[in-house]
Amino acid sequence: ADIPVIPDLEDVQEEDLAMQVAAPPSVQVNRVLTYHDLDKDLMKYAAFQTLDGEVDLKLLAKVLAPEHELREDDVSWDWDHLFTEVSSELVTEWDLGQLERED
Repeated sequence: ADIPVIPDLEDVQEEDLAMQVAAPPSVQVNRVLTYHDLDKDLMKYAAFQTLDGEVDLKLLAKVLAPEHELREDDVSWDWDHLFTEVSSELVTEWDLGQLERED
């Protein structure tokens, strides 16, 4: 008795879908760990010192550079200035190479 019926295109067009809005997805936001937290966890938990239970990362963990050594100041680059600086360094190197060949 209850046979599904495919609606006619005319019936679908009569519905006003413009005013219907989909519900936004619900996403759980987790706290993002800082480098300091990650460093502490790396040294604290032995589970982070192996990869897939096979690869030993202890040697790598010992020689990782601390965060304060990796931080660099943001420097804006100007194309003309950068191009001039690189080209002058190349010309200087080329001139030194020419002098060494002459000697």
